[in-house]
Order: sequence, then structure tokens, then C-alpha cells
Amino acid sequence: MKYRNLGRTGVKVSPLCLGCMMFGRKTPPAASKKIMEQAFAAGINFFDTANVYGRGASEEVVGAALHELGIRDRVVLATKVHGRMADYDPNAMANTRRHIMAACEDSLRRLKTDYIDLYQIHRPDPHIPIDETLRALDDLVQAGKVRYIGTSTFATWQIVESLWVARDGGWNRFVCEQPPYHPLDRRAERELLPMARTYGVGIIPWAPLASGFFTEKYRDPHAIPADARLQPGTAQKRTEQLLSDPAYAVHRVFDALAKEHEATMSQIALAWNMAQPGVTSPIMGIRTVEQLTDNLGSLEVELGAADFERIDAAAPPLHAIVPYGDDAAWGPHPHRV
Repeated sequence: MKYRNLGRTGVKVSPLCLGCMMFGRKTPPAASKKIMEQAFAAGINFFDTANVYGRGASEEVVGAALHELGIRDRVVLATKVHGRMADYDPNAMANTRRHIMAACEDSLRRLKTDYIDLYQIHRPDPHIPIDETLRALDDLVQAGKVRYIGTSTFATWQIVESLWVARDGGWNRFVCEQPPYHPLDRRAERELLPMARTYGVGIIPWAPLASGFFTEKYRDPHAIPADARLQPGTAQKRTEQLLSDPAYAVHRVFDALAKEHEATMSQIALAWNMAQPGVTSPIMGIRTVEQLTDNLGSLEVELGAADFERIDAAAPPLHAIVPYGDDAAWGPHPHRV
């Protein structure tokens, strides 16, 4: 396993990150533990979850499994804060100091640990000054409860603003960002990835398989399995875009490359993602052991210059065939419109 630095820090993380969103939800605790055990045995030392996944369910399963497996100290454990955690409390959400401090204590308890390696703000919040958020996170770092801090689905300008505010306040800065990034949505290449390389910000892409679109189950748009996540006729805009002719034109290229490399489409998509300049560790959204085994196979795939050119021709750099992420994160500054 060739480990990579997490942003400009010296922390070494695997080139793939184990996404634990389904743990405790569609993936039962026993199966989740098995996935974590096999991922760790394969060299994956980077696990990512969030408090809002099942409102604590994922964190509880991850914490219990890490404790039972005895590998907590050898794993870079990441979780997130921002989402609503209680229906009855208007303060049980957002990027306020009040919520961040309380949510961190709850996550520590559920994860059965006394520190979080990477604590991330799950979404930007234009209603909360970034200095309030950063000061709260810095206090958690100073208290030893958090080692590093990061963001998810922030716009480039928001990250740059946070770096300036952190330097001005003498606080710890964000070391990484989780953006949506895959061949059907390459907007991150416009500003985010160049900024990340310039300022030493790690990039941990979510949805690298475009919600599972880059898998064999979608090879025939007229014979999609009933248990597939994407189903035609659901009236969901993103699903309609993924199952459209422009998206399938890209899908066919990945299908062809998979056959040529004797790999699967998901392995080709992950290999493409890992090879992009500035990318640290794409997140594997794993639900089953079989999916984990398949995704780990991407570590053995080597794409050549001609392969990247074919992908670029079908899915042009800087563009989005199927836009992902929150519109606010990709749009202009909310106070300057």
C-alpha cells in the first residue's frame, strides 16, 4: 500500500477511504465489522463517517467495531458535524459553537474514543460566521479531542476565506475538503483542485462512482436490476440525468476500458479518481463485503495516457454532465449577489 499525506500534514492515509455511511443502516453491525476488518487487513487505514448517518447509528457501529477489533489507534478516524440531530431542538444542527461542542462530545461517546483524528464540517452555513466555527474547532483541537479539521462540499472561496480567517485568528486551519467528484462532474477541476494543491488542502472525493452508476448493473439501461439504487421513472432529477444518453456515452467508455484492463467499471472509475492531481483518497461507499473486494481491486489498475484521453473526450475536463453537490457550495458568494 502506497500511503499519501493528508493535505500538508504528515499523517499517512491510504489512497482509498472506507466510507461508513451505510453501517448500522442498510449494512447490519456484524457485516459492517467484517467490512472494516477486511479493509484494514488490506491496508485501508482511513475510515469516514458522520454523526447524521442514521443520527448516530453509523458512529455507534464504527465505534463498537473498532473497539472489538482493537485497531482504533492504527486508524485515521474521520467524522462530521452539521446536520440536524434532533427534530425538537432548533439548535441541534448547523455550524454554531453550541452545536459543534455538544455534537463532538456525542460523537466521541458513540465512537468509543477520546479523540477524533479528522473532524469535518459537513456542509457550509452562510448564516454562521466562519470565525465562530473555526474558534470552536480550534478549542476542540487545543483540548485534545480533535486532531485535525476539515470540510465537506465547501466552495473554493469558502475554504480560502477560512484559511485567511484561521491565520488571522491564530487558529488551526482546515487540512482537507470532501467534494463531489467523478467523471460526470468535474467542476472541482476549475478552482478547487488547483487551490488545494497550492495551499496544501487534501481532497477526499465523495460519490466517486456517481451513486453507483459506474458499475455493471447499469450496463443496459433497459434491464436495470430491481434492487439497483438508480431506477428510471422515479422523477428524481439526478437519477434522470444519470440514466440519460450523455451519461451513458461516458458509461460505455468505462465499460470498454474495464474489458480492456480485465477489471470492473468501478475499479476503472476509482483508479481514474485516485490518479487525478490533488486527490488524496476517494471514499468507497461500501454496503457489502463483495463491494469492498471489488473496490480494492482498483489499487491494481494502472491507466495509461491513452486511457485518460479517451475519458476526457467523453467527459470533458472542468465540466459537469450530471451536477452533484449543493448549489450554494458551487455558486457565488451569498452576500455579493
